[in-house]
Amino acid sequence: MFEELKEAYHFVFEKELLEEINKSGYLKEFKEGDVIIEIGDHLKSMPLLLNGAIKILREDQDGDELLLYFLERGDTCAMTLSCCLGNTKSQIRAVAERDTSLIMVPIQKMDEWTAKFKSWRYFVFESYQMRLTEMLDTIDTIAFLNMDGRILKYLQNKAKINQDKKVNSTHQQIAYDLHTSRVVVSRILKKMEIENKIKLFRNQIEVLEL
Repeated sequence: MFEELKEAYHFVFEKELLEEINKSGYLKEFKEGDVIIEIGDHLKSMPLLLNGAIKILREDQDGDELLLYFLERGDTCAMTLSCCLGNTKSQIRAVAERDTSLIMVPIQKMDEWTAKFKSWRYFVFESYQMRLTEMLDTIDTIAFLNMDGRILKYLQNKAKINQDKKVNSTHQQIAYDLHTSRVVVSRILKKMEIENKIKLFRNQIEVLEL
């Protein structure tokens, strides 16, 4: 675990902090599609992403989901940080975008490391800033892009996160993530294929316009 931790975070944390994280944290692994954090969970630890990718979702009062942002290796979730520090229930759902491994850090260590390690303070503040920027980008996308633009941006983001032009997503899954209907998604995807922006396969979409 320590080698994976160093590889993912050596450019962020000094050796002493990496050793403390390795000593205090514990490894958890998830398969693609597994729910890592559920809405309403009481969180006792925060995740540091070693490998894989995670999508963060919100849910409305009718149970419909909306994708907020993705997390990659070297990231953590600012909304999880807030819940840990405030001892409140989770307001997001975190789902493994692909097979994922995490180090879970006990919340009791967060205050200690904030006082002890400058790199930890910077990491926490930067995480808040990055996630806020991504959520504002999501709001802008909903407010200013039509559904064609939202779907293309969604596919481009997934291709970037997975480092693969071929995105493994069903039309129904895209509809869930973007809070729309499968019929609308299918119609727009077919139109985008005619425009040579994507290429459709069974349960897979190749993004041609990155």
